[in-house]
Amino acid sequence: MPRSVQSVPKVGGKARNIVLWVLQVILALVFVMAGASKMAGAQDMVKVFQDVGVGQWLRYVTGSLELAGAVLLLVPRLSALGGLVLTGVMAGAFLTCLFVIDQSPVPAAVLLILAAVVMWNRRELTLGIVGKAVTSA
Repeated sequence: MPRSVQSVPKVGGKARNIVLWVLQVILALVFVMAGASKMAGAQDMVKVFQDVGVGQWLRYVTGSLELAGAVLLLVPRLSALGGLVLTGVMAGAFLTCLFVIDQSPVPAAVLLILAAVVMWNRRELTLGIVGKAVTSA
């Protein structure tokens, strides 16, 4: 029988929580800078998305998702959702760097892994909201 979210044991306690918050703040800062540069039309960002060949609309979508994910990382109950959004964005960036444009996929891979770590470790908080919303509907 699968374990419920409430039965997942807490590992590491206070130290784990502090490390996760430091990681979340750092990631939020990185993604605010990245998202803002995309939204502002920084020349290097415009060129990257031009090289992708899909159009500049994708730059605005990506920048918006990065900014939204950064904000969500800083809201305790929504931090796993922020990690999920940013994991998706960085998975796309990783694959784009690997197969479409001539850039190293390493930075995207590192950010993808860090966002996934936040998503996984904060899942209990966000799933608690989802469970409450489903039972109240």
